[in-house]
Amino acid sequence: MMRSLFSIVCVFALAACTAKAPLSVEVVRSEMARCPDATYIDGLEGKLKWNYTTGLELKAMLDAAPEEAFDYVDAWYDAIIDSTGHIYKYKKSNYSTDHICPGRTLFGLYDLTEKPKYKAAMDSLYSQIQSQPRTPEGGFWHKAIYPNQMWLDGLYMAQPFYAEYTTRFIADSLQREANYNDIAHQFQTVYDHTFDAETGLLRHAWDSSHSMFWCNEETGQSDHAWGRAMGWYVMALVDVIEILPAGEQKDALVRILNSCFQAIPLFADQTTGMWYQVLDRPYAEGNYLEATASVMFVYAMLKGARMGVLEGITAADARASYEEMLRTFVRVDEDGLVNLDHCCEVAGLGGKDNRRGDYDYYINEPVRSNDPKGIGPLIWAALEYERK
Repeated sequence: MMRSLFSIVCVFALAACTAKAPLSVEVVRSEMARCPDATYIDGLEGKLKWNYTTGLELKAMLDAAPEEAFDYVDAWYDAIIDSTGHIYKYKKSNYSTDHICPGRTLFGLYDLTEKPKYKAAMDSLYSQIQSQPRTPEGGFWHKAIYPNQMWLDGLYMAQPFYAEYTTRFIADSLQREANYNDIAHQFQTVYDHTFDAETGLLRHAWDSSHSMFWCNEETGQSDHAWGRAMGWYVMALVDVIEILPAGEQKDALVRILNSCFQAIPLFADQTTGMWYQVLDRPYAEGNYLEATASVMFVYAMLKGARMGVLEGITAADARASYEEMLRTFVRVDEDGLVNLDHCCEVAGLGGKDNRRGDYDYYINEPVRSNDPKGIGPLIWAALEYERK
C-alpha cells in the first residue's frame, strides 16, 4: 500500500513538472539550470575536456530541444574544436574508444551550422577508427592503455559514430560495405567472448590475452555482468540497427539484441521491474537498484519495440517499464528540477586503481544523482515514450 501511495505521488509530481513541456525537455532545462554551461556537466566545474559523458548528454539535449539547447551545446563544441578541426587535448595515439563518443553530436551540429571544422573533427575521429589497435580476433582495443581488451562499454563509444559516419560520408560502396561488416564483427566478437552460458548475460569485459589479473584464465572474461556495461551494449545495438541498411549485418545485430533481451528481463527486480548494479546477483547483500543501467535498458526496449525488432517485448511492455522507471528513480525537487537518483558514478577494470571487478568492487563504487550517463539515456527514453 505504501509503495502504491508513493508511486501515485511521484506520478502527480512528474505530471505537474511536465504540464508545460514534455519530460524530455524538462530534463534538458533542469540540467541547464544545474550547470551554467556545459563545462560544468559531470562535475568538471568549468574545465574544458573532450569527455564522452559531456558529449553524450549534449547529444541528448540537442535531440530533445534543438532550439532551446542549441547555443548551450554549440558553445562547448565551438570552444573545444579550433578552426582547423583540432580537438583540444585530444590525442589519437591514446586510441581511446571513449574519445569517439562525443563526436556523435557533431553530425547534428554540422547539419545546423555547416561549420567546416566540425566535419574536420569527425574526419579525425574516423581516422582513429581506421587505425584502432585490434585483438587477434579483430576486435577494437578499448584503449591503448588496455591492450587486447574489449569492454562492452566500448561498443557504444565507437560503433554508432562509425556507422553514422560510414552512412553519411563514405561514398565508395565497397568501403561502405566493408565498414558495415566490420561494425557487425565488433558486436559479434565481444558477444561471443563475454557471453555467460549460465545466465545468458554478458560479462563486463574480455581480455583476449587471458593475462589480466581481473580475468578468468580459461575464458578471459571478467567476473560479473555489470548492469551499465550491458546497458551500453544494448543501446549501441538499437542505435546502430537504426542506422544500418537492410541486410546481413543488420539481421545479425537484431539476433544479438534479442538474445540479450531473452536474459535481461529474467534478472529484473520482481517488485519494480528495474535492474541491479551487479546484474547477475540481483538479490545479493549490498546490491542495489541502479538508475543508469535501468534507464539504458528501458530506452533500448522502447526503441527496439518501436522499430519492430524485439521479439516477445511489446510497445506496451516497454512503456510500462518506462513508467516504473520514473516511479523508481526520477524525482522532482523543491525547485521544480527533474532529478535522476541512484546512479553509479563510475566502474571499470584494471587501471591505476587496480580495479578487480569482483562483487565488492562494484557495489562500493560511488553513487550520485544526475550522472550524465543516466541523464542522456533518460532524455532518449522520454523522447521514445513521447513519440505519437
